[in-house]
Amino acid sequence: MKKYIYISLVAVFVSLSMAVLADPPPPPPPDPGQGGGHGGPVGAPIDGGLGILMAMGAAYGAKKLYKARKDKNKKKEEEQAVV
Repeated sequence: MKKYIYISLVAVFVSLSMAVLADPPPPPPPDPGQGGGHGGPVGAPIDGGLGILMAMGAAYGAKKLYKARKDKNKKKEEEQAVV
């Protein structure tokens, strides 16, 4: 019985490996310097928008940090004035 299981597993692995190797790789993309509109789709530029968003996030974080420190110092001054 073990012999038949072994043979069937080998047959499955061989058939799967043949299926994986069945398709040839796609041809390389054409050289974009050739012109003629044969280049693939170009991705959208994200540099400008991403940089602006990062700068805005940093400014917002700095504002929140400044306000938190200002409130903390104000609260500390009020506590010292009461005592």
